[in-house]
Parts: sequence; C-alpha cells; structure tokens
Amino acid sequence: MQLESSAELDAYRAEVRAFIAQHSPGRRRHTGVRAPEPAEVPAIRAWIARLYDAGYLGQSWPVEHGGRADARPEHGFIVAEELARARAWGEVGAAGLASGALLAFGTEEQQRHFLPRIRSAQDLWCQLFSEPGAGSDLAGLRTRAVRDGDAYVVDGQKVWTTNGHHADVGYLLARTDASGAKQAGITAFALDMRTPGVTVRPLREITGTSDFNEVFLDGVRIPADRVIGAVGDGWRVANTSLGHERSSVGARGVELFDQLDELFDLARSTTVEGRPALQDPATRQRLGKLAADVHVADLMSKVVQSRIVNRTEDAADAPLAKIFYSEVNLAATELGLALQGVDGLLVEGDPDAYADGWWQDAFLYARAYTIAGGANEVLKTIVAERALGLPKEKR
Repeated sequence: MQLESSAELDAYRAEVRAFIAQHSPGRRRHTGVRAPEPAEVPAIRAWIARLYDAGYLGQSWPVEHGGRADARPEHGFIVAEELARARAWGEVGAAGLASGALLAFGTEEQQRHFLPRIRSAQDLWCQLFSEPGAGSDLAGLRTRAVRDGDAYVVDGQKVWTTNGHHADVGYLLARTDASGAKQAGITAFALDMRTPGVTVRPLREITGTSDFNEVFLDGVRIPADRVIGAVGDGWRVANTSLGHERSSVGARGVELFDQLDELFDLARSTTVEGRPALQDPATRQRLGKLAADVHVADLMSKVVQSRIVNRTEDAADAPLAKIFYSEVNLAATELGLALQGVDGLLVEGDPDAYADGWWQDAFLYARAYTIAGGANEVLKTIVAERALGLPKEKR
C-alpha cells in the first residue's frame, strides 16, 4: 500500500477544513445517507454550489466542465474525509452518479445543459434504479419505456429512492427491449421529476424520518434526447457511473473513529454495577475488540484509496471494505445502546435521551448500510465470482 501524506496534502487538508468551518450551513443531525428536512434544502443547495465553486466538488471533471487541472484522487479523499469529520452536508442526492454518466456517455447538449445546473445545485438528482422486485437483482427491473414519436412513454414503479421528494431530475433506468438478455434491454434516461405522471411518495422509516421514497411512473413522456448513452446500453452506463465517484471511501474510517471516541466518552459517563462502565472488564473487552475492528476497517479503506491512486484496483477491494465497514458500524451502534442500559429506549426529542437520541437513530439506520450500495450477501457473491474466480451458482 502506498498512500502517504505530504506537505502539499497536509496544506490542502488544512485549507478544506478551514473552508468547511467558515462556510458550512451546520452539522447533520443524523448519521448515514439521509435526506435533509425541506426547510434545510435552500441552504444546502447554496452550500453545494459553494463547494463546486471552490473546486472541492467535481474537481476530477474535465477542465472545460469546471474540473481542476491539478486535481488528484487524494484531494477528493480529503474533501470527503473533512466533510465527514465535521459532520457537514456533502452533495445531496445522486448528482455524483449522474454526472459520471453524463461525462462518459452524455451528448454535448446534455453536458452543456445538465452539468452547470449540477454545479450550481439548481438541479438535485435522485437515482431511479431499484424496484419492488428488482433491488439487488437490478437486471430484473420491469419499468418499461416505449418509443412514441420523439419521446418515450414510461410506466412502472421505483422504490428506495433517496431524496426523491427533493429531486429536480431523476437518473432513471427502464426497459426498452424485453426480447433478449435482461441487461441488454435497459436504457438510461434523465427524467424531469416535474413531468406529468410522476408521483413521489415519501416512505416513513423505522427511524421516524423519510429519507426514501417510492416513485410511480404513469404514462410519463421523456423526450428522446434525454436518453443517456445508446438505447439498450443502460446497463453499461449505470455500471460505469457507479465506479466514477469513489472519493467517499475514506470517509468511513473518519466516521468510525468519531463513533469510537464517543463510545469511550459514553463508557465514562454511564455505570455498570455502580462504577463507570469503562472500568467494567466485559465492557472494556467489547470496546477493545471494536477499537481493533475500527482500525482494520480504516486500513481496508486506505488500501482501496491506495489502489485507486495507483490504478491497481481489484474487484474485491471496494465490496470487502463496504461489507466490513457496515458490520463494524452496526456493532458500534449496538454497543452505544447497550452502554445506556434502559435509557437506550429513549429516542430523539426526549429531554432525558443521551445526545438527543443520536445513538438510537444510528442503530436503527445501521441495518440500511448492510443493504445500501449492494446488499452484503450480493457483494460477497461478487467477490467470490469476480475476484476469486469461483464458479457461478447454477439457477
């Protein structure tokens, strides 16, 4: 692994940290990939635009579209890490995913129209991939798009659409051909979320918040010039864009170390059999194991960063780092609740809740990390087949 700091990178980190401290609109209340409250959205749009203007977001884009000529992958890692350390808002929605598709496959007209609107945060994007029967098996999607003159008519349903209720544009996958291989009949679209026939219904989750949405598409007409890439090539477009924005991988380690520090504080302020929990042997053993796992998770993220920088990525790198992170994060939130004893039942809004119920919310959300970005079970299959070369399961 070759990922060392330098005077230049240290100076850049200090610059980013100072910028966030001066301009951030405030800390995120909840952990995870969460949707802001409606009242927060205008300030977050302005903040995203400021991050782009300063060259901290979109820095790896081509210079003609606002990217930086001196951009290095390490710069993107630093920005993501410092946003996580400050618990500040980063880019909301799927703009990073959509911009990857547009830069790789979009027409000149699409790039001229959408990319500046992403940079100004005039457009927030959502990802319209998953369906009730096609989540981990995305190739099984059933939303149909049928050509009708100069437009496509789309019918279907999407679900687990984060920020769908805030989004201006949707990065949509729909089936345009059902006659051949499942992957071959998928097409990518840029969908104006205000188009007649689009209905967005927020889902109330166990956390009490509405981060996800279900989206119904009933006779929605999308102009043919809003196809991203070639018709029927959406599977390649989607997979390419999924690998385009990878800077956030290092932020996971920052988040876990922050949680670990807070767990030690919690262990000092709570008691087990009349003495501080930190003096309890069983608690110390759990904290010790978790501390070791946090360091391992951080090193796994650093390995992925190093291989991205050196262009030696392996098919197992990102999946394994994500799997381990999600399991360690879940273990941390479980311990956070256990240390509170019966007070662990108190939630956000209760005046007696520790840290206003932050640990309770984090625990309830932690399971989502084992599914989001690819269910852990599916990622393990990817590692087995693509990295280890094991035979595919016969169906």
